[in-house]
Amino acid sequence: AVGTARALNTVAVQPQVGGKIIEIGFKEGQSIEKGQVLARIDPATFQAAFDQAKAKWTQDQSQLANAKVDLERYERIPGAVPVKTVDTQRALVAQLTGQAASSRAAVDAAQLQLSYTNIVAPLTGRTGIRQVDEGNIVAGSGQAIVSIPQVQPISVLFNLPQQQLAQVTRALARGTVAVEALDADGRRGIDTGELKVVDNQVDQQTGTVKMKADFPNASLQLWPGQFTNIRVRVDVQKGVIAIPVAAVQRGPTGT
Repeated sequence: AVGTARALNTVAVQPQVGGKIIEIGFKEGQSIEKGQVLARIDPATFQAAFDQAKAKWTQDQSQLANAKVDLERYERIPGAVPVKTVDTQRALVAQLTGQAASSRAAVDAAQLQLSYTNIVAPLTGRTGIRQVDEGNIVAGSGQAIVSIPQVQPISVLFNLPQQQLAQVTRALARGTVAVEALDADGRRGIDTGELKVVDNQVDQQTGTVKMKADFPNASLQLWPGQFTNIRVRVDVQKGVIAIPVAAVQRGPTGT
């Protein structure tokens, strides 16, 4: 068959917070690793929000600690302090506990927003053409900085006639089905992969079944969007005589 190579995964990297891009950390066409910093957004605003939230949490913790000390003092000698005062202090401790928990959540949220100023690669792949330059103001979403396709491994989609479906399914039942990607002449193998998916229906218009194979693509012989010849090995016959196809002649009784 003739197949079309497609990236195993493709991600359009978008910022999660808005701001000015102060650094681009990759080159176009560069191989990058998952977690690598691709760009940085000016963190000043988010750092200030984080510091403010952290100061508020520290203040609430101090108030809560003081309220707990007073409550312990009131409860130390039963009857020395009116019951209403003890109940009020106990309610204040509960209120300040909730307030401190809310402040802590605000700190976590501010820290998360601050971490989003470092835009990192979500997968290992190869960068494409950069869509945004350093110094531009970006929004929080909808504006991709670069597209990263995962090309190692890579997938190839192809169609086989429905008449060959039974052979393929029998081969899958026996185990792994090898798939070869061939050069333009169809003579030399450029990579060997494995059949991963057989579509769940036959295309009624073409009478073919779509299939997908994954290839390691260690030497980057396959590229997303590239056409390549595909050969699916459904069986190996041993101890037989092989002759060129051109030597087979067809007569009245067959070959």
